[in-house]
Amino acid sequence: MNKKRFSVRAILITVVITFLLTGGLGIIAARCLLGPGGLAMLRGMYLIRERFVADYDPDAAVDQALAAMVYSLGDRWSAYLTADQCAALERSRTNAYVGIGIRYTECGDPVGMEIVDVLENSPAQEGGLEVGEVIVAVNGETFTEENFDELAASIGSAEGESATLTVADGSGKKRDVTLTLRRVEDPPVSYEMLAGHMGYVQIENFNQNAAASARSAVEELVEEGAEGLLFDVRGNPGGYVNELTDLLDYLLPEGPIFTDLSKNGPVKTVQSDANCVDLPMVVLIDGDSYSAAELFAAQLRESVDATLVGAQTCGKGYYQQGFRLPNGGELHISTGMYATGNGVSLIGTGLTPDYAVTRADSQLDKAVEVLGEKIKEG
Repeated sequence: MNKKRFSVRAILITVVITFLLTGGLGIIAARCLLGPGGLAMLRGMYLIRERFVADYDPDAAVDQALAAMVYSLGDRWSAYLTADQCAALERSRTNAYVGIGIRYTECGDPVGMEIVDVLENSPAQEGGLEVGEVIVAVNGETFTEENFDELAASIGSAEGESATLTVADGSGKKRDVTLTLRRVEDPPVSYEMLAGHMGYVQIENFNQNAAASARSAVEELVEEGAEGLLFDVRGNPGGYVNELTDLLDYLLPEGPIFTDLSKNGPVKTVQSDANCVDLPMVVLIDGDSYSAAELFAAQLRESVDATLVGAQTCGKGYYQQGFRLPNGGELHISTGMYATGNGVSLIGTGLTPDYAVTRADSQLDKAVEVLGEKIKEG
């Protein structure tokens, strides 16, 4: 029997030919998938890594390249997020975070963090911090206009860390308070009964638990005898679509309440069932009512003739999806449009209030007046 023999030369030739064929097919596939521009970016990264003579931060180079690529889309709502920014966004979406439990604004006399809210069951509340006081130093370092952002961030975000805050009261008297950071719940909804049996519900965002919190607020106000509801979504940046539609479904009668027009799918319309809250409604809006907040106000007007009071909204009719990348960052890009249940888009137009009130401190008074009239009408 004759045995077929393979020479080393034949084997090497076969390997080379196979490599060239598969490599060529790979290049063709990559070119079809990425296009010349994508291949150029990959080659650019390769050349910088292999040929650039000086030291550089490769992670920073990638972050800046991706940020520039998204910026070139010309879409103010799309963004590239670094790994740290992704983590911060995820924390904000839970309506809870690790910290001391205050809301603040930057003030100039004295320079520091003026406390505008102290969250319940927080380290700040337990430490005796009060609204109106000013944090003027952190761990012995005094605030200045130049170091404000850095020093405020130095309070920390890791559970178990401690920070010593120097706090000044209205008279200028100072004291030091040491607080240990821990997870703090930051409720997205606050509410109260106003005079005239008006239930006031402020919705800070439509992130996690917003719908359930707003529903509980409305149920309690109705039980207390509310005859009308005033929703305040001023400064509300939006959030999750499901939180928006869950709340609309609870509040509104049967009918379409949301339209989704994604790039890669059919038009979807969300329907509300027949169960609803049958009370007159007014919604406070302003230029910082974005996305889900705009759709909330628009749909209440469309479905139950809710009256809008405040200032013109911006018209954010696109929604974004986040796509995680191998470096831990995320492409946050617009992938679709949304509209009201009847298909009315807010892109480029926003919402024009029924009663335009420019001054923020007068908007609530006007909304109360309007709701009072709606309650009387019946």
